[in-house]
Amino acid sequence: MNASASQNKKPRAEAESLALDTDLGWAIRMVSTAFRRVATDSVTDLPGGARGYLVLVALAGGNEPPSQLALAKEVSLDRTVMTYLLDDLEAHDLVTRKPDPRDRRARQVLITDTGRARLAQVRESLGAAEARLLTDLDPKDTEHLRTLLARVAQTAQREVLASGEGEC
Repeated sequence: MNASASQNKKPRAEAESLALDTDLGWAIRMVSTAFRRVATDSVTDLPGGARGYLVLVALAGGNEPPSQLALAKEVSLDRTVMTYLLDDLEAHDLVTRKPDPRDRRARQVLITDTGRARLAQVRESLGAAEARLLTDLDPKDTEHLRTLLARVAQTAQREVLASGEGEC
């Protein structure tokens, strides 16, 4: 085999490492696209759609009611977008806002009983959609994937906040 022929042939391991199905960007894009589709269908009737869902999840899991600004940072939304989103969620009795007792200029955001009930319905629908997407994984792998993705998401959120880009 001459030198040019050997240069044109990539070793099998190198070729496999360049395969599309081993590319992180491709994998993230495919999962993101599929998840966005099933998630959108699951939250379509919720005010604010996916953003409204994230707000309700953040509020349902917290102990201390966050301020609007803290909530916007937690879910990586622009504060102006957050104000309009909260207006819509409040109009549907899913959240309520009250003055922060420590700083009367700030407003705390609380999830209502109606909001908790609606979140439970959406989570059930979303859970079924997620199960379809994760059908090829066993429960242990699914939990491991969720843990790893949460860690990567936290790193990504820190990167976004450090860059000053705001909304993810």
